[in-house]
Amino acid sequence: MRFAFTDDQIALREAVRDLLAAECPPEVVRAAWPATDGDGQGAGAGARVDAARVDGLWGHLAEMGVFGVLVPEADGGLGFDEVAAAVVLAESGYAAVPHPVVEAMCVVAPATANPAPLRAQVGWGADRLDIVGELVDGAVADFGSAVDPDRIGTLRATMGTAAQLIGLGRRMLDIAVAYVTEREQFGVPIGSFQAVKHHLADARLALEFAAPAVWRAAWSLATGADTADRDVSMAKAMAADAAHLVGRKALQCHGGIGYTVEYDLHLFLKRAWLLERLWGDTAHHRRVVARAIGV
Repeated sequence: MRFAFTDDQIALREAVRDLLAAECPPEVVRAAWPATDGDGQGAGAGARVDAARVDGLWGHLAEMGVFGVLVPEADGGLGFDEVAAAVVLAESGYAAVPHPVVEAMCVVAPATANPAPLRAQVGWGADRLDIVGELVDGAVADFGSAVDPDRIGTLRATMGTAAQLIGLGRRMLDIAVAYVTEREQFGVPIGSFQAVKHHLADARLALEFAAPAVWRAAWSLATGADTADRDVSMAKAMAADAAHLVGRKALQCHGGIGYTVEYDLHLFLKRAWLLERLWGDTAHHRRVVARAIGV
């Protein structure tokens, strides 16, 4: 059996990658951060000089049909499956898209059969998923009564978050490689030092092991496999661990300057920390896997 992305999935990935490279560079991600700190004092991580570009990014993604990846063609969507969704969401992670793409693509759009752009907040209610989405015209709709907290909705979102973590890990590794190639010490790039090479090799290895687990989880959802719960939890745990390790190694390679908000690494590192905890943290998903294999 040959497992590989289809030509259509690859074409979709490349189209989204090109769009995000043009419309979501780091300065747009930075602009989405608060202009003040948590106490409302001083300058925060982001200066909202590109606020219009932040808002416009949502429209660009909607025009491409990104939010309708899992919506049937009969309802105006693209009619792809979860594997295609994972491919797209990995690219959104690589760009650190500052919008709730996972919630819109994996929960709201499939649940409402509506591929229109929805900025949605998703949370657990007493006996349902509470979803409040902002439609393209600014109107607000509450979809909570229409959405049951079934395993597919939550599993899709968990898998999608794992895919984003893989993308974030790739980006942090690329940032680290670029930095150690340019930064010199003793007259040579620090990337030539054996210790730095080991850091980056460990980071790459973690991503290479975690990414197939995410694709497997997406395939399990797409095919309705009985092991979907286990596979999705395995993917989320491995992707979170990998992104955490990559972030730590990238930070070490940058030295103390990596902690400052002026450096792009900071943007991606903070987002990875957040996604590690969304839709179940690593400890939770390890317990799910343990139960599934009888440990």
